[in-house]
Amino acid sequence: MLEESNILKREVLSVMREKYETLSLAERKVADFVVKNPYKTIDCNVANLAKLSGVSDATIVRMCHHIGYTGYYQFRITLARDIGKNQYGDIKVSNSTDEIEVLFREYAENMISIGKRMDSETMWNCVRLIRECSMAHIIAVGNTVPLSQYIGFRLGRLGVRSSFGLSVEYYMNHINLAESKDILIAISMSGASKPILMGMELAKEKGLKCIAITSYEDSPVAKMADYILLSRGKDISFNYYKDYAHTNMMATIDALLEFLTNEDFIRNKHADRPEIILSEYKV
Repeated sequence: MLEESNILKREVLSVMREKYETLSLAERKVADFVVKNPYKTIDCNVANLAKLSGVSDATIVRMCHHIGYTGYYQFRITLARDIGKNQYGDIKVSNSTDEIEVLFREYAENMISIGKRMDSETMWNCVRLIRECSMAHIIAVGNTVPLSQYIGFRLGRLGVRSSFGLSVEYYMNHINLAESKDILIAISMSGASKPILMGMELAKEKGLKCIAITSYEDSPVAKMADYILLSRGKDISFNYYKDYAHTNMMATIDALLEFLTNEDFIRNKHADRPEIILSEYKV
């Protein structure tokens, strides 16, 4: 544990150079590519980096383990942190109104890009699947957990039963008890989260259809899903400091929920009753 803590304090490229002689020939091909292309590397998932380095996915993971990281994700975000320090260390904060307007314009342009990339047939299949399901099991881990809670609450208001929770144990229990007409909605920005993959594997065993909301269409989570809602607009570099922002995923989720909204369905399910009951608490 101490060794892992120490390595995370060091710069990735320095660690790679230090450990280079201990790597296999295939692993050195990865190291060579990363050292020459650190900016390109942080935009790659395992499959992308393997293809660019001319090795297998397993070689990427082994290389990360051999130099001291728990896996590729930890290696990647640590490299992104190193680059981020260099990118943003000297930036001065401005109070300019123009800069605020430019930022929101970029947000708007990005939303449009997501809409253009979205496959319409996939969206309508997801809408149909959710409307016809008995229950939607929503799974997420880490900083995307609040998104699962948001979807769960909104689905309830739209008349769709759902399960969502804060822990892997919670959602694994619900998936294990799922019935044939239930579905799974998996949320993972990177598409590489092992707990999410575990949940999807169990859902597949139970015969559930799976929807993935992710930023990477060639990720393990996307490959396991029946339907992929891609929450990525313009191709921009991976940013360590902005990776916790959920603007893109929220846009994708809200679009899905907007298309799900059906007044007749809500009335038949009496889904708006809690809002009426709680209305006395609002001024």
